[in-house]
Amino acid sequence: MNNNLLLARIDDLKQQCEKTNTPKFLGFLTADEVSVVVKHLKPGERYQLFGGYEDAERVVVGILPDWCDEASFPIMPITFIYRECDTLTHRDFLGALMALGINRETVGDILIEPGRAVTFVSCDVAKFVLTQIEKIGNVGVALTEGFSNPLPQCGKKQTCTVTVASLRLDCVVSALCNISRKEAARKIVDGFVSVNSVSVNKITSLINAQSKIVVRQKGKFQITACDDYSKKGRIILKYDKYV
Repeated sequence: MNNNLLLARIDDLKQQCEKTNTPKFLGFLTADEVSVVVKHLKPGERYQLFGGYEDAERVVVGILPDWCDEASFPIMPITFIYRECDTLTHRDFLGALMALGINRETVGDILIEPGRAVTFVSCDVAKFVLTQIEKIGNVGVALTEGFSNPLPQCGKKQTCTVTVASLRLDCVVSALCNISRKEAARKIVDGFVSVNSVSVNKITSLINAQSKIVVRQKGKFQITACDDYSKKGRIILKYDKYV
C-alpha cells in the first residue's frame, strides 16, 4: 500500500475511533507498513497489533479508545485439510484466495504443513472464503473455521544460551537476533518488537524469565532463565527459539 494512502487511512481511523468511541481496525499490514504506522502515531495514542496468533508476520492495527485495554480483532482463522501426499505451497493458497477477488490486505499469514494449512482472514470475507473454495490448484480441500494447536510451523523449538550485559530490551534483542545494538534499537523504535504479545518501542524496557519476544522478520523467542552470571559478570540468558 502506498505510504501516503496508508497514513491517510490511519488518520481516518483515528477520527472514527474518537467520534464513535469504539476500536477501529486496518490490515493485514506488512512489517514495513507497521513500521510506517508506528512512526506516524503520536505519543499516548492507543493502538494494538495482532495477526491472529502471537508471532504473526502480517498484522491488523487496532486504534483504541481510552476505555479499551484489549480489543477483539475482526480476524477469523480458517483451516484447510487435504491429503498429506499432496504438495501445496504458500503461493498456491494465496493464488486461490486472490482469485476470489478479495483484497490482499484481508488475508494474513498462511501456515502450511503436510495435509493441513491455516490462514487468517478478515471476518468480513471469512464466510465468502469458506463457501467458495473447494480446491487449491487441483487438490481438493475441506475448510473449517478455527484451528487446533500447535499451528503449522509453530511448534518446534531450539534451546539456546547467550550472555548479555544487561536485560534491557535492545541488549537482549541484539543477542537473540545476532545483530548490533544500534540495529536492535531501530527495530524496537520502529515497532518490530513485541513482548508478551504487546508492541514495545522503548529500548530501555526490561525483560525477565518467561518473557516471549517476537522480532518481526527475525523470529520468536521464549526466555526461560536469566538469573545466572558468567565468570566475567555477564548475565547468562537461556531461551527457546521457535524454528
